[in-house]
Amino acid sequence: MPVRMAVPKETVSGERRVALDPTMAERFVKLGVEMLVEKGAGLSAFFADEVYGKSGRLVDGAQSLYAEADVIMKVQAPTLEEVELLKEGSTLLAVLLPHRNLEIVKRLRDKKITSFAMELIPRISRAQSMDVLSSQAAVAGYKVALLAANLTSGFFPMLTTAAGTIRPSKVVIIGAGVAGLQAIATCRRLGAMVEAYDVRPAARQEIESLGAKMIDTGVSAAGDGGYARELTAEEKQQQADVLAKHIAAANAVITTAAVPGRAAPKIVTTAMVEGMKRGAVVVDLAAESGGNCELTRPGETYEHNGVVIAGPVNIPSSFPVPASEMYAKNLYNFLSPMIKDGNLNLDWNDEVIAKSALTRDGQIVHEPTSKLV
Repeated sequence: MPVRMAVPKETVSGERRVALDPTMAERFVKLGVEMLVEKGAGLSAFFADEVYGKSGRLVDGAQSLYAEADVIMKVQAPTLEEVELLKEGSTLLAVLLPHRNLEIVKRLRDKKITSFAMELIPRISRAQSMDVLSSQAAVAGYKVALLAANLTSGFFPMLTTAAGTIRPSKVVIIGAGVAGLQAIATCRRLGAMVEAYDVRPAARQEIESLGAKMIDTGVSAAGDGGYARELTAEEKQQQADVLAKHIAAANAVITTAAVPGRAAPKIVTTAMVEGMKRGAVVVDLAAESGGNCELTRPGETYEHNGVVIAGPVNIPSSFPVPASEMYAKNLYNFLSPMIKDGNLNLDWNDEVIAKSALTRDGQIVHEPTSKLV
């Protein structure tokens, strides 16, 4: 009997993405699996039920869906109520954020659910096409650039008009990961002058290749796995002194710095904001994990001394079509090598599978999460 793969409707307020778009659902069916989709699952991402119905079976309600499902694909972590509906021994894939959802992790363990936290997929060459952090960060980086252009008090590009020439805006982007690089590229396309900063020296080439100028603070924090390590107190002060001068001259500051599993580093201080021009803007992409700016309020946009502070949350959800399509492709690339003749065969010797697993056989197999529990 083929494995039954299921796509439920997302339950988190404001979440418009869906874990699987109709194209990827059809590709899974071609591998021999049975596809179940909860009615209405894709509507907020503009995917109609009848399109899914061409390749899968529509199921009325989450309870009926979970009762049949062997493999469940979600975007956001399930609620405790949803976990109770899962069949014991089934498999779950989602962005689980275990450090924030310990009670959910414990219940997944107790129900012997095999769960994969998609954000834990190792950042190795072979797994790039499965990397949901990168795919969703690309969406977020594009959107924060548009937000900054919309919220700042002037034009991004230089304009030559009958009334004279208007100088382009200066944008400072902090963090040159996937989101930061996408923000750089988008701000440049909009005509802004862009400076960027990243604690990893290797980022210079990527920043400059996109036409931005690298801010050199003399601080290096290259870490493992492509991430930045946490800075010492002395390094933070040196970084702050240099950044303050550039931020004071900026019309817009976009912050994207994040450390997986930890609170976002505070990079933009209150004093830096108060040194900015009136009418300038700070858009903080790290708002959900506490923010890179001391004044960020997650989910809010407000003014402080004439400077607009924006702390948008769940930004990829604001572009649900491409975000869903990219996420679905990540899931397909992760799962499809494990599907043979319609059945799921997990190779626990595979580094990608082993390192992205969170719970298995009644155990929490992700060591950092196990220590938190």
